[in-house]
Amino acid sequence: MPELRVHAGRHYAIQFHYALPDDAWCVELSEAVPAPAAWAEIPNAAAHLPGVAFLVAVIPDEDPNLEPTVHIHSHDEHAIPYEIMRWFMEQVAERVEHCRAVFEQGEPAAVE
Repeated sequence: MPELRVHAGRHYAIQFHYALPDDAWCVELSEAVPAPAAWAEIPNAAAHLPGVAFLVAVIPDEDPNLEPTVHIHSHDEHAIPYEIMRWFMEQVAERVEHCRAVFEQGEPAAVE
C-alpha cells in the first residue's frame, strides 16, 4: 500500500516493491494522481494513487556489498520540496537498515 503525503497543496506518494531481476527493493517517489471518480462512492477508497515514479531508490538485499542507488526517471523537470525529499530519503534509509539487518540474520527481507 502506498504512503501518501500532501505538501503545499500537491500530493506525493511513496511505494515499495521488490524487483526480482535486480534482487533489490525499490522505493519509488511520485506525484500522486486523483483516483477514478467512480471510486468516490466506495467506502474507504483512496482519493489519490501513485503516479509515474520520478525517483527510484534501488536497495540490493542479496549482497550487502552492493550500494543502494537513487535513479532519476523524468522527462520533465521536477522541483521536489525539501520536506518531501527528506520524507523519501527517510523511507529509503529505513529500508536499507532493514535489508542489512535481515541479511545479517540470514532471512529474506520482507516488507513489514
